Amino acid sequence: MKKKALFNWSSGKDSALALYKILQQNEYEILTLLTSVNKQFQRISMHGIRVELLEKQAESIGLPLTKMIIPEMPTMEIYDEIMKNTLSEFQKEGITHSIFGDIFLEDLRKYREDKLASVNFKGVFPLWKQNTTTLLQEFLSLGFKTIVVCVNEKYLDKSFVGRIIDENFIKDLPENVDVCGENGEFHTFTFDGPIFSKPIPFEIGEIVYRKYEKPKTTESNTVCNSDDTTPSYGFWYCDLI
Repeated sequence: MKKKALFNWSSGKDSALALYKILQQNEYEILTLLTSVNKQFQRISMHGIRVELLEKQAESIGLPLTKMIIPEMPTMEIYDEIMKNTLSEFQKEGITHSIFGDIFLEDLRKYREDKLASVNFKGVFPLWKQNTTTLLQEFLSLGFKTIVVCVNEKYLDKSFVGRIIDENFIKDLPENVDVCGENGEFHTFTFDGPIFSKPIPFEIGEIVYRKYEKPKTTESNTVCNSDDTTPSYGFWYCDLI
């Protein structure tokens, strides 16, 4: 009997490749995709993708979608409470596992596993500790297509946002940037590939800049920012329509 699981779907390339690998293994029954959505803007948290495009992804993948609605810049306490309540509801459906596309961030994995354990869930990480260059090459060779929708100005400039990831994009990345953006250097929207029944249509809209002020107390730290050395941080976003 397959283990019942939810899949944490970000809309980006790592999620897409992790889901592909999980579906190939045939060990888990994915009951739903789970995505955090900003309540104020109705967009995917951090990625800035419109809910309408997220819904089209889920439709093309052929899996139910659960949107976890969170406020703008939630504290860790608020985020944890929302997640705990969400997982508790999934427990009633017999779900026991939560799948992520994380690759090598040890602290993030421990955080996830500790929170999951508190509600008797287990974490699954199909991409864990694999070489990121190898993963991206596999992603492209499988026929996936993805566009960069957000870049952290600490690592990349405006010219990288709105680009399709291909060999030229990889060559242009600075040496200090992980090729999969695992340190938060950039985020993507995957619009075609073997997990989709049809490509996701979209148009490229305006490119906008947003700057976030770092909370001044540890009690106010948000799930989007854990770098205590950065007083503020900015992102370039490419709006997809």
